Parts: sequence; structure tokens; C-alpha cells
Amino acid sequence: MANVRNLKKDINFVLGDIIEAVYVWEYTNTDKGTKDSEAIIDEAIKTFDELIVKVNAKSENPKAHFKAVNAELETKGRALIDKINALG
Repeated sequence: MANVRNLKKDINFVLGDIIEAVYVWEYTNTDKGTKDSEAIIDEAIKTFDELIVKVNAKSENPKAHFKAVNAELETKGRALIDKINALG
């Protein structure tokens, strides 16, 4: 991880793309309800807030800390993508 700024950009881009994918799904599936898709958007926003707080937290070993935050972003991002794919 190069620096904090790049990690914050990655968090923003990944979760922003997930939210955009939900909006595309809603637009292409107007006949279906949006309750589940709105829950995914809320979860993405909550994840964004949590990860930014973790990035801004001080750590004894910044490199390992940022690596852990990046791994958490990947894990939670994949989980959100799986939820989007499960929207019927």
C-alpha cells in the first residue's frame, strides 16, 4: 500500500462502484421491489464509514494496519457483490 490517500481512494472507488451497480440493477429491474437493493446500498455506506474510521486510526505498525484494512475492503466488497448477484 503506497499511502493513506490511495487506500481512501480505493475504498471510495470500490464501494462507489458497488452502489452504482445496485442503481443499474434497480433501473433495469423496475418491476421488482427496491427494499433489498436499498439495504445493500445502506450496508455499502456503513462499510465505507467503518473503513474510513479504521484508516484514520493511529497504529504502531501502519503498513500492517493498512494491509488489514485493504483485506477487509476486499472481503466486504465481495460480500456486497454476492448480494447484488443474488437479487433476482
